[in-house]
Amino acid sequence: MNQTVEFFRAQIGKVIEHTPSAVGMWLKPILTEVNEGSISAEIIVREEMTNPMKMLHGGIIALIADETIGASIATLELKDFYPSVNLYTDFLYGAKLGETITAKAKVIRKGKTIINTECKIYNSNNKLIAKSQANSIRMNGNR
Repeated sequence: MNQTVEFFRAQIGKVIEHTPSAVGMWLKPILTEVNEGSISAEIIVREEMTNPMKMLHGGIIALIADETIGASIATLELKDFYPSVNLYTDFLYGAKLGETITAKAKVIRKGKTIINTECKIYNSNNKLIAKSQANSIRMNGNR
């Protein structure tokens, strides 16, 4: 039994309030789906997440992707820590203040040292607003 998946599944529908990532709690994600190697969450675009045009800031989009990707890796229950070594993000469309966006991350390939992942983020009209790809590297015993 995967205890991490079961723990995350118990949080579905609730705002995440306890996580080792302080910035992850700041996002106030609401989990919607959890499986080993994948996770989906909804996030409401708050004013402090927007640019001067009141649209979701690109830096926050990258943050959402990185946090969701990290959570998808956590569902693998690996003993080592896997920090991101890169994150490539294509910004395709916008999300407005007050919108609920959905981030869907999954592990594409888990190697001995590198985990390759992707995250797709959708606006409230289910339009793809960003897609990210990242690689994370194994850090022995630093967890």
